[in-house]
Amino acid sequence: MTATTPRPAREHGAEPGAPAVRPGSMLGQWNSAVTSYYVLIGAAALLLVIGLVMVLSSSSVESLDASGSPYKVFLNQAQFALIGLPIMVGLARLPVRFLQRFAWPVLGAAILFQLLVFSPLGGAAVGGNQNWVHIGGFSAQPSEAIKLALAVWLGAVLTRKLPLLRQWRHALIPVVPVAGLALAVVLAGHDLGTAMVLLLLVAGALFVAGLPLRMFGFSALLAVGLTAALTVTSTNRKKRILDWVSGSECDAQSSCYQALHGGYGLASGGWGGLGLGESREKWSYLPAAHNDFIFAILGEELGLIGTLLVLALFGLLAFAMIRIIRRHPDPFVQIATGAILCWIIGQALVNIAVVIGLAPVIGVPLPLVSAGGSALIMTMAALGVLISFARSEPGAAEALAARPSVVRRSLAVVGRSRG
Repeated sequence: MTATTPRPAREHGAEPGAPAVRPGSMLGQWNSAVTSYYVLIGAAALLLVIGLVMVLSSSSVESLDASGSPYKVFLNQAQFALIGLPIMVGLARLPVRFLQRFAWPVLGAAILFQLLVFSPLGGAAVGGNQNWVHIGGFSAQPSEAIKLALAVWLGAVLTRKLPLLRQWRHALIPVVPVAGLALAVVLAGHDLGTAMVLLLLVAGALFVAGLPLRMFGFSALLAVGLTAALTVTSTNRKKRILDWVSGSECDAQSSCYQALHGGYGLASGGWGGLGLGESREKWSYLPAAHNDFIFAILGEELGLIGTLLVLALFGLLAFAMIRIIRRHPDPFVQIATGAILCWIIGQALVNIAVVIGLAPVIGVPLPLVSAGGSALIMTMAALGVLISFARSEPGAAEALAARPSVVRRSLAVVGRSRG
C-alpha cells in the first residue's frame, strides 16, 4: 500500500471522476478547486470566534475574583489570537517546497525548545507537569511546537521513503528514533496527554504514507503497550483511571469531580442552553472551565445545538483535510496533512470524550476553543500550513487568481450603489 497520487483535476477544478455540473450550481461550488481553501478558512474562523466568546463567558467569574477584571483571561486569549493570525497568514503564503526543505532544522529547534522546560532558569511545572517555559514576561508550552514540527518532518521524511516502506528498516529508520526522541522529551515532563496526541499524529502520517498494515498493527500494539505501561507506573494516572471507572465518591480532589460537574453542565443545557453567560458551573464548581472543560460550559449555555455546531465545524475541518489528501498530487502534502488531521481532529475528539465521560480525564485542550496561548498559536500555524497546501491543489492557484480581491469587489459594489 502506498500513498495515492490523484490525477489532475478537470476543468473548473472538479475532482477526477466527478459528474459534470454547472459551474454556478451548489454541487459545482463543492467540486471547485478552492473548496478546501474556503472551508478551512471559514470553519477555523467560526471556531476561533466561538472559542473567544466562550473563553470570555466561562472565565469571567474566576477572572473577576482573581484580578478584579472579568476580561483578563479573555484579553490574553484575544492577544494570542492576534499573534497567531499573522503567523497563520505568513505560513499560508509560503511555498510547499520551503516547508519541506526546512523540516529537519525546525524539528531540531522544537526539541531543543522543549528541553528548556528542564532548565532551572526558565522551566516551570503547571498542574504536576514540567512542560512550561517562563523567561521574563514570556511564557510558552514548547510541546505544542513539537506537534507541528513533527507533522511537517514526517511528511518530508516519509515522502523520500515511499518506495521503501515495505522494508522494516526503512519503515523504522529514522521515523522511530526521531519521533521517539520527540515523545521522550515530552514524556520526561510527565505530559502524557500531549504524548498521546503525538502518537496519533505519527499514526496518521504512517497510515497516509501507506505503511503496510502488518507493520502498522505492530506499531499500534507497541504504542498501546507503552501507554499502558506509563499509566500503570504512575499513581496519579492510575487514580484517574480508577476514578473514571468507579465514578463514585467524587470530592474536589478527585479527577472524576471534573467529569461529574462537566456532565451536570451538559445535562442542564438541554436543547437550547441556559443562555450565553448564564452558566452555573463556571462559578468555581467546574475546574478548568475555560480550558480543558470548556465544551461543558458551551453545552450548558448554548445547549445541544451549540455542541452540534462545534462538532459540525470540526467535521468541516476534517472534510477539507481529507479533500486535500485525496486531491493533492504531492505525497509530502498528503502525509503532513494526514498528521495534522489526526492531531487537530483527534485531540478534539479526545477532549470531547473526556468531557462527556467516555474517557478518563486527560489534560488536552479543545483546539481553537479552549483558553491557552501556545496551543492556539500553534493550531493557527498548522491551519496556515494547511491553507498553503489547499492553495497549491490542482487548479486552486488559477481559480484564486481569477477571482477579484475583496477590496476590488467592495469598490465595485460601492461604485454601483453610487451610480
